[in-house]
Amino acid sequence: MGTIKLQNIRTFSFHGCLEEEARIGSDYRVDLEIKADLRKSSVSDELNDTVDYVLLNKIVVEEMAIRSKLLERVAHRIISRIFSEIPSVSRILLAVSKLNPPIGGDVEAVTIEMEEYRS
Repeated sequence: MGTIKLQNIRTFSFHGCLEEEARIGSDYRVDLEIKADLRKSSVSDELNDTVDYVLLNKIVVEEMAIRSKLLERVAHRIISRIFSEIPSVSRILLAVSKLNPPIGGDVEAVTIEMEEYRS
């Protein structure tokens, strides 16, 4: 098994329960870690034999562009899509952070983490 990490994917998205969040938007950070068998690609040196991190980033950016009230829903969509489109991924650890959330305090970020294994 091997690990591929995409760290600090930044997006500007419109998630949140407040109508104001739907209009104004906010900055987000996504951290993604996947597990897959990387032995074949380590020998072949071929992109087709590994998990393309360009595709991983594309999935994250596209799903972050779809408005949801809850970060949990966004994370679930990202995880489901990765498992659907990339059969070699066996485990996903995903963190979605809303930076400077509007919660009436001096909070740098609020983060949800989800970990899923291919069933």
